[in-house]
This record gives sequence, structure tokens and C-alpha cells, in this order.
Amino acid sequence: MFCPHCASDNDRVLDSRTCDDGRAIRRRRFCNSCQKRFTTYERVEFFQMQVVKKDHVREPFQREKIEQGVKRACWKRPVSTDQIRELADRVEADVQRKYDLEISSSQIGRIVMHHLATLDQVAYVRFASVYREFKDVEDFVAELAPLMNTPDTAESTAAPEGLKQCNPEHLSD
Repeated sequence: MFCPHCASDNDRVLDSRTCDDGRAIRRRRFCNSCQKRFTTYERVEFFQMQVVKKDHVREPFQREKIEQGVKRACWKRPVSTDQIRELADRVEADVQRKYDLEISSSQIGRIVMHHLATLDQVAYVRFASVYREFKDVEDFVAELAPLMNTPDTAESTAAPEGLKQCNPEHLSD
């Protein structure tokens, strides 16, 4: 394994443990050349699934693209890097479980949106705006309508108990 700091291939493994619910092995390594530590992950390599893009071009499935898209959607949101990785793990597991050789990019987008909706609603709407190519405000409103009707959203938008609702008619008094 080449060190990401000095590109030397002289390292040793300090610690190995399973992660991602047993689907990967995390290895903590130490570079004997530059004395720095780094982490690597070992995953089972499945038959390379092909992603069919909108223009019908096929390219290999790349989990990193999912992580990057979710990171962009979660920018300045209270979502950790670990949560983003876990979401990408769940998306990858869904894709591997439900599809054999090919999957369309739109199907991947729907799977990501399904998982993002439970992680962070703002990130979900950001991702949806790109994925569904929103053209105007009405597209945003149509996407937000189902989110506004969920029971947990209604509770979170209600005023906390003991606080009086602000009524604009009483502001002039």
C-alpha cells in the first residue's frame, strides 16, 4: 500500500477491525518512511456493476460519486462524514442486493433520496433539486409538500409548549 503522504510502499498495519456491519475491514497503517499514519479500507469486490446514464452511456458503478453528491447536499448541515459514509454503504448495499449487472443513474438517485429523506430533510431537498432538475419555485414547493405533511415534521414546526404563537395582528398594539 502506498503512503498517501510520501508515496512510499514501506508501511505496517497497526490495527485491523471490521466496519460497515462486517462488509469492510478498516486497517490503521504506519508509514516507516515518513512516520505518518493513515487508514485504508478493504471491501469485497463484486462484479463491476454498470451505471446507465441519461445519455445511455455506461460507466462502472462508483460509490465515491454517491458520497460526493451527498456531501454537496449536506454542505453546512449537521451531518457527519461518518453518517455520509453510512448512507453510501446503505445505497451500495441496496444496489448490490436489488440489481445484477446494470442500474440506471435515475434509480440510484431515487435510492439516495430515499435514504437522505430520513437523514436530513434540507439535504434531501437540495439533492432532489439537482436530481429532478427543478426549473422553478413550484418544483420546490411540490417536493416540500409531502415533507410538510409528515407527523414528525408537524411536531418540529409547532411552537414549543409554553410559548405564545406570534400573531401579526397584535404587533400594532
